Amino acid sequence: MSELIPRVGNYKNLLSYQKSEVIFRITYFFCQHFLAKGDRTVDQMIQAARSGKQNIIEGCAASATSSKTEIKLLNVAKASLKELLEDYEDYLKTRGSRQWESGSAEYETMRRLGREHSDGEYFMNIVETRPPETIANMAIILINQADYLLFKQLERLSKDFVKNGGFSERMSRLRRENRGF
Repeated sequence: MSELIPRVGNYKNLLSYQKSEVIFRITYFFCQHFLAKGDRTVDQMIQAARSGKQNIIEGCAASATSSKTEIKLLNVAKASLKELLEDYEDYLKTRGSRQWESGSAEYETMRRLGREHSDGEYFMNIVETRPPETIANMAIILINQADYLLFKQLERLSKDFVKNGGFSERMSRLRRENRGF
C-alpha cells in the first residue's frame, strides 16, 4: 500500500512553510498593533497570510494521492502571499514611507537574516521592538523569499510529475505488475 500511497513528508520541515508561518505571525502582530480596528485591510492581510500557510499544509496533505491538487494549492499559497506583499507595499506608499531598496544596508541585512533564520520566535523578538515601517519592510523581504521557495518547490514538483507521473499512473503500474504483465 505504501507504494501506492507514499508517506508524505512533514510540511513543518519545508522552508516554504516555516517562512509562511513567520510571515503569518509578523502580519498578525503588525495588523493588531498598527492598523485601525475595523479596517477591512486587517482581515484581508491576516487571511492572506493565513492562506499562504494553510494552503502549504493542505497541499502537502493532498500530495499522496493528487499531484494536481498539491501543485494547485501551493500555487494558491504563492498567490495569497503575493496579495499580502501588495498590502505591505501599499502600507508604505500610502504613508510616504520608504521601501528598502535592493543593495541598501537594511535590505541586505534582512535578506541575510531571512536566509539564516526560519524561526518565528527569532523574528518576533525583533519585530516587537521595531516601528511599523521596518516591520513592513521585513515582511516584504520574507514574503519574497517565501515566494522564491514556493516557486522552486513548484518547479521540482512539476519535474517530478513529468518524470514519475502521479497517483493514477502508480495505480495502473501496480495493477499491471500484480497481473504479471
